[in-house]
Amino acid sequence: MASGNATIEQLAINTIRTLSMDAVQAAASGHPGTPMALAPVAYTLWNDFLQFDPLHPYWPARDRFVLSCGHASMLLYATLHLAGVRRVDAAGEPREELAISLDNIRNFRQWGSPCAGHPEHEMAPGIETTTGPLGQGIATSVGMAIAQRWLAAHFNRPGCSPFDYRVWALCSDGDLMEGIGGEAASLAGHLRLGNLCWIYDHNQITIEGETELAYSDDVAGRFAAYGWHTVEVADANDLVALRAAYQQARQSADRPTLVIVRSIIGYGAPNKQGTHGAHGAPLGDDEIRLTKRFYGWPEDEKFTVPAGVREHFDAHLGQRGAKAYAQWHANWKRYAQEHPQLAEQWRQMAAGELPAGWDRDLQPYPADPKGLATRVSSGKALVAVAQHVPWLLGGSADLAPSTMTNLTFTGAGDFSAASPAGRNFHFGIREHAMSAIANGMALSQLRPFDATFFVFSDYSRPALRMASILELPVIHVFTHDSIGVGEDGPTHQPIEHLAALRAIPRLAVIRPGDANEVVEAWRMILPWKNRQAALILSRQNLPTIDRTKFAPASGVQRGGYVLADPPSGAPRVVLIGTGSELTLCMAAYEQLTAAGVSTRVVSLPCWEVFDEQPQSYRDEVLPPQVAARIAVEAGIEQGWCKYLGPGGRFIGLNSFGASAPFATLYEKFGLTTGQIVAKARELAG
Repeated sequence: MASGNATIEQLAINTIRTLSMDAVQAAASGHPGTPMALAPVAYTLWNDFLQFDPLHPYWPARDRFVLSCGHASMLLYATLHLAGVRRVDAAGEPREELAISLDNIRNFRQWGSPCAGHPEHEMAPGIETTTGPLGQGIATSVGMAIAQRWLAAHFNRPGCSPFDYRVWALCSDGDLMEGIGGEAASLAGHLRLGNLCWIYDHNQITIEGETELAYSDDVAGRFAAYGWHTVEVADANDLVALRAAYQQARQSADRPTLVIVRSIIGYGAPNKQGTHGAHGAPLGDDEIRLTKRFYGWPEDEKFTVPAGVREHFDAHLGQRGAKAYAQWHANWKRYAQEHPQLAEQWRQMAAGELPAGWDRDLQPYPADPKGLATRVSSGKALVAVAQHVPWLLGGSADLAPSTMTNLTFTGAGDFSAASPAGRNFHFGIREHAMSAIANGMALSQLRPFDATFFVFSDYSRPALRMASILELPVIHVFTHDSIGVGEDGPTHQPIEHLAALRAIPRLAVIRPGDANEVVEAWRMILPWKNRQAALILSRQNLPTIDRTKFAPASGVQRGGYVLADPPSGAPRVVLIGTGSELTLCMAAYEQLTAAGVSTRVVSLPCWEVFDEQPQSYRDEVLPPQVAARIAVEAGIEQGWCKYLGPGGRFIGLNSFGASAPFATLYEKFGLTTGQIVAKARELAG
């Protein structure tokens, strides 16, 4: 037992602290100092303010809590344990099993424990998103706050507001140093997201030492300039001041709130508090004993939860949450009776389903030698499906007229502070924040898309990686996909970007070769529930292939397919193309066929989906006995060897581009029909 002189509040706070210290020490790795400093901050928020039912942790109207400073993961795990958050069954009803058990905490950072080094979504209820890379969590929280605004505008009706909740995020100096944090804060202020509160742990310590080494921002002034309401708490241990700050955040309806909390990292550790020594390593057994003595805690007890602490959380958070959930549940039953179509929409959203007939307006394109840029046919497909999927929404990083991602149908509207039901989003020139915000929207059951030029996927890439870890079905529209950008020159011409995105697990990179492949790509990706997609689209027109002569574009659904075959007999050479280079392969096919060279053309728009097909199908498309293979793509060769084999050849790029009309660039860089024909003749023998 801890000291009998401690109040139950202090006992609860010190339980969070000591569980965190003990877990990090047992794991021989981790970050004990921030949980020790912020235990009062988390305790006060969860126990006194959070709209959260520990027995129904996926309740749609719950407040969202994001631990953006993910290195402080034990702060969240200890809080979830003490709060009694339960795991739930398939129907969403509570099980006896705690989301985070004491044994889980004892096995912090070990194989099989939900208490990973940084919080991982779906490892346990109450972990709303995966965090760790600083800045990602707070940017994702902006997406969650945007989603709440949209859900409320779309679903809430007079007398019944099933989607009223707030988003709280706990962040560090590092979160605010990262550029994505500034991008996200700027947009949140512009959108006047009064449902959003960031709690900033201003402990002035990073791994290298004190923040003054590299950081002297006037944070309050910066956020005021962004349009945020700012509140300062001088001492993280001042529960009265914390409560007053949270109350101000709840009362701020038209501005997001930043609560700046001054804390002492490693609070209570006599030799390490206030130093970077408490940041990224265990305190050590001797220092832990001294710290526990300071807390009035039994010095040699480990993983202790004193009697009364769990009951204290249950009497406040538990009872408050249960009452709020019960009231919401009763209201939802009435809502579903009065608004059955809207209730059905939410059921579909929560299940990751699509409305019946969502793709009925997707129509095939006739053959056309002029054709369309795939960004144009994609824009048409997007509008066609979005009219039937009300929660499909998104926008671009200031490039919608170029990426063709404006939803132009009546009623789509623009999302803004004044019009939160709009479905066209204007993210500004903030690619990194844009994609992280899309993740937050997807975590809230919306189906978001974002868009920019393909070369700027570099700016979005960390958020794309997070989406794959989170298994979110975000759709990324990347246009101006190659040296086909032309006159804008090498800074705007993606070269290595296809290889870079293909390296991300669970990201389906799709580069369609004509308008019909675009249609089939959209038809393929919309039903996905736990996988993101990147559509890689051309600026220039691409001929629409005659599907009465060649294979249907439905082969896209398998990632790759045989588009054209020899008039008779088996192929001697296989040409493999993606995107705009598929047209070159088809032109080469015509010349080779006329010259008597038996040629097959394979369209391979999505490696990831193709690789998931049975080996028998892949061998049928790319016969192992045909070693003469040529891949043509306006990017680097990396990755193509698995399809080409030792006897194949690649026609593509090994340098950056240049500024000139796209037709000139394709000729100068050797991406021509003539080159393909010559190489095919050489390989075919």
